[in-house]
Order: sequence, then structure tokens, then C-alpha cells
Amino acid sequence: MAKVIALANQKGGVGKTTTAVNLGIGLATEGNRVLLLDADAQGNLTDSLGFHEPDNLPVSLATMLQKCMAEEAYDPEEGILQHHEGVDLMPGNIELSAVEVALVNTMSRETILRGYVDSVKDNYDYILIDCMPSMGMMTINALAAADSVIIPVQAHYLPAKGMTQLLQTVARVRRQINKKLVVEGVLLTMVDSRTNFAKDISFVLRRDYGDKLRVFQTEIPLSIRAAETSARGKSIYSHDPNGQVAKAYVSLTREVQGIGSERRQTRQHKADHSR
Repeated sequence: MAKVIALANQKGGVGKTTTAVNLGIGLATEGNRVLLLDADAQGNLTDSLGFHEPDNLPVSLATMLQKCMAEEAYDPEEGILQHHEGVDLMPGNIELSAVEVALVNTMSRETILRGYVDSVKDNYDYILIDCMPSMGMMTINALAAADSVIIPVQAHYLPAKGMTQLLQTVARVRRQINKKLVVEGVLLTMVDSRTNFAKDISFVLRRDYGDKLRVFQTEIPLSIRAAETSARGKSIYSHDPNGQVAKAYVSLTREVQGIGSERRQTRQHKADHSR
């Protein structure tokens, strides 16, 4: 059964989509079955994987959520697209904006996406959800469906207030909707290691939050090569395999897999002691 990870930050342009693509393909390269789920009405994840006209796709996440809200039967594999680097994609498009509005008046509105995720999760090892840059109903649905959340944060802008708001939302979702939800970690992105400012932000982030939650050891460097991948519809591994960003995402992939191993060992240890 899949581990479900939401990538969330209400601030846009922090590297959520780039991380979803490259972490997802990195996990697939390690032999995992991976589904990327585009839960953003802008369809950036869909576009970044080479499907450049997401609004013209006949089936998208909005289609499947509408079926869930109407309690219609559906094939769990319906609408899922395959990318040539080994990941599957449930695309997102502008129709998600209408779905988000409709969710407000829907029974069990916070858990509609969870119902869809539960119907496909047996087919995958990991499901990564690329969230909207907001704390709206779609993002709440993503947190309700997830086992954990990764928070990408730009290294040249430390949104301390925004981080606090997001962590409060995660805590509220954990209390009221999804008791298993944890913060997988905070990921520093677009790090310009040439500047003292970026180093200062890394230090402050680890000082202020390091005792409360994991700050990934991996930091994603600032690179124009990473920005180019979206237009080309492929990962950084294909576009610039020997570059620093590709090496960083390989490192992040290993960290994420290692966290899963740590948690399994902890659960096994507790189970052994309870016998």
C-alpha cells in the first residue's frame, strides 16, 4: 500500500512542483511504483511532465473527484497517464477550481480526495500530491489524504509567519481529520550557496524549527537548469544528469526512503516490546 506524501506551502514559487517531479522520478528510479497527483488548478505538474495543454485533457483529477462526490462507480485506472521516466500521473487542470467551490457544500467535504486516493493506493508504493499555493479546500483534502507532508521553502525568503500558519493547519487537520498526518520535513530550495544570506536562512530555519520537526539535510541549489526542465517535460536527471540539482534530488530521494525505513523499524521495535 502506498505512502502518500503531500507537497504543500501556501506561498507559490517555492519549488513544490519541481520537487514533486524529481522526487517522484527519483523514487521510481529506485524501483518504486509512483503516482504523481496534480491537485493544483494551474496544472503546473501536468505541464512539467510534458502534457502542455492540461485543460484539453478528457479526464483529470477534477473528473474523478466529481465522480467521488456523486458516488459514481469508476475504474481506478481511468485518466492516469504514463510518463516516459517511469511515473504515472493523474493530471490537474482549471476544472479543479470549480471542484473546490463545489466541495464547500459537499458531505464529508474534507475527505473526498482521500476516497479517490484510497481507491488507487494499492497499485503504488508512493503517491505524491502537488498542492495548490493556498490553504483552501483542495489543500485540506490533500492533507486529509496524506500520511505526511513535505514543506518546500525558498532559501532567499524565509516565510516564518507562513510556516507557522501552515504548521497550525497541519496540526488542526491532524486533530480533527487525519490523526496519522506528520510533517515529513522542511526542504530548503533555490539555495544560492554563494551568498551569506542563504547560509543565514538555513541557519535560522534549523535553529527555529529543528527541534520541532525535521529539516532535510539535503538543500536544493538555485539553478537555471532546473527551471528549464518544466518547458521540456522531463526531470532534472534527464536534462542535466551530472549537475548539482540532480545530485541534490538523488540525495533527497534517499533521505525520504530512509525516513520510511526508520519509521518501519520504530513500529516493529514497539510491536516487539508490546508482546
